[in-house]
Amino acid sequence: MVDVLISVDLEGVAGIATKQQIHPGGHDYPIARALMTAEANAAVAGAFDGGATSVVVNDSHGPADNLLGEQLDRRADYVVGDPKPLDMVQEVTPQTGVVLFVGYHAGAADPAGVLAHTYSGGGFADVRLNGRSIGEAELNALVAAAMGVPVGLVTGDDVICAVAEKAFPGVVTVPVKTALGRTAARSKHPAVAREAIAAGAARAVASAISGAIRPVTIPDELAIEAELRPNGAAEMAALVPGTERTGARTVRFQATSPRTALDVLIVWSALTSHYLSR
Repeated sequence: MVDVLISVDLEGVAGIATKQQIHPGGHDYPIARALMTAEANAAVAGAFDGGATSVVVNDSHGPADNLLGEQLDRRADYVVGDPKPLDMVQEVTPQTGVVLFVGYHAGAADPAGVLAHTYSGGGFADVRLNGRSIGEAELNALVAAAMGVPVGLVTGDDVICAVAEKAFPGVVTVPVKTALGRTAARSKHPAVAREAIAAGAARAVASAISGAIRPVTIPDELAIEAELRPNGAAEMAALVPGTERTGARTVRFQATSPRTALDVLIVWSALTSHYLSR
């Protein structure tokens, strides 16, 4: 018996590869919302098949108002809206048995991932932890690990699945598409992808119940650094207490916990977005 959190993003959903699909106003955005909701439902169904006691789905894309609530599996609660204290892993607690990442994507510095970015779609050229480039999945996994919670499932393109297999002990991965470029992919049919996600979620939850998966290891040092694209953004980000400006476009913060690292990165992202909109 296990409580499950499902964090659902949009860029890694089957059939999604272009920018107009992931932004409100794009002519295929309504279709993308439906595809995202259907993949969330597949993960919910699989989680319960694997032995979940309860499931919460967290909308983790952009302003977090993408999921079609009326179409979600009625057995699951869901989190809508932004900002929220734990961002993409809102509702993870020490009582959560496992976190499932659905529709995820590679980080900003990755040269191959479909719609790859880290938190700020156009603002961060790179985000590094202790000098190593990381993406949203890895930082979210650290936040969960601080509460003793492992990542059991990652779905998305082949690039993020390869990253997850190296980073997360015992994780189940479901590649629903193959990256052909930043805005191009060879995708599985959505129905086929959903079948694979449901099966993967069931395996992941069953593994969590059996104790076969474990949280990622939190490093002793947590130095978070971001390379910002917009002119002037680093100057503003450096005003955040504790932030050190390390270059014309880079800032660094020595965090005391994964949660602190996440908080600072979200603030940097918000400041960067301000410059992008000017």
